[in-house]
Amino acid sequence: MMNDALGATLKIATAGLQAQSTRLRVVAENLANADSTAVTKGGDPYRRKTVSFDSAMDRALGAEVVKVKQIGRDRSDFRLDYDPSHPAADDKGYVKRPNVQTLIEMMDMREAGRSFEASMNVIEQSRAMMNRVVDLLRG
Repeated sequence: MMNDALGATLKIATAGLQAQSTRLRVVAENLANADSTAVTKGGDPYRRKTVSFDSAMDRALGAEVVKVKQIGRDRSDFRLDYDPSHPAADDKGYVKRPNVQTLIEMMDMREAGRSFEASMNVIEQSRAMMNRVVDLLRG
């Protein structure tokens, strides 16, 4: 029974790791494209991606686990820079820049990193408890 509970704990923490790993990947993609522009004149640049989470019942565990619900697109306006010499400039001389705000992405990265670390701590503690149980059974 104790082993079942610890195994469930590991699976729940692993679901958290997977969700936060996806979030970190999306943040990294957003940051990597923060200064990109369109490849065509007047075209749209990279649009910031967002991650939303949901809880899902894992019937085998009998517990709710976090899942990535959706990787969406931030529909906020693009930044406009006046640069008529840029190849992506529109007829008025404006270049559309991605709607990525580096500060927001850094904060998302920090929060995801903390959640990832918390899940790792749960896994480490669960493993340590399992090892103690094994040691007691050998004893």
